[in-house]
Amino acid sequence: MAAHTVHTEHAHRHGQDCGHVAIAHGDHTDYAHDGCLHRVHGDHVDECEPEGHHVHDGHQHQHGQDCGHVAVAHGDHTDYAHDGHRHAAHAGHWDDH
Repeated sequence: MAAHTVHTEHAHRHGQDCGHVAIAHGDHTDYAHDGCLHRVHGDHVDECEPEGHHVHDGHQHQHGQDCGHVAVAHGDHTDYAHDGHRHAAHAGHWDDH
């Protein structure tokens, strides 16, 4: 579950052809913008951030340069879009974001 954190002062409207990387994420689409991942939520944009620590068990694939998945700068790390999830390296395993 993600926190409902409104991204204030966001005049840009995300959507098809907005120019930002679109990532299918569960039941919605995130848009990579300025090191954040934005989710359109009603009449505003939320920062799509997970609550807590969600380990992606059984993830054998190693993400990295040329792994074939979309890499998105996200804060102080890189997320990789994979099977409707965003994966981030964490302490020797992959987290679901």
